[in-house]
Amino acid sequence: MAKLKANKRRLIQWKVYFDRSRMYIGYIQFFMIGFILLSSNADTAIGKLIFDHLLISIPVLGLLFVGGSLFLGRLDTVYGLREEELRNSAAANPVMREILTNLKEVKAELAELKAKSS
Repeated sequence: MAKLKANKRRLIQWKVYFDRSRMYIGYIQFFMIGFILLSSNADTAIGKLIFDHLLISIPVLGLLFVGGSLFLGRLDTVYGLREEELRNSAAANPVMREILTNLKEVKAELAELKAKSS
């Protein structure tokens, strides 16, 4: 039987592909949950209105989903939640910490060289 060669780079590449696919699976799950929610409320007045007029309600619900998603994305951008999340993630990453440490050292050496040349 042939041995599988799984180096670190290949495993990380697979993880990236897996993470990307999770995003798309999340969309599918969202629509499935929405359908289950609507189906469970099919006997209510709103449910009957939606299911009796599917040709109108599906595009309207789709537009509401897109509009709501854009609104939430805008709030995320305005309040800087993603940037803060990335900042915290980078601070916990040992590679990024090493890069930041080296950058600080380079800045200090540059300031020292500028001071000596002045």
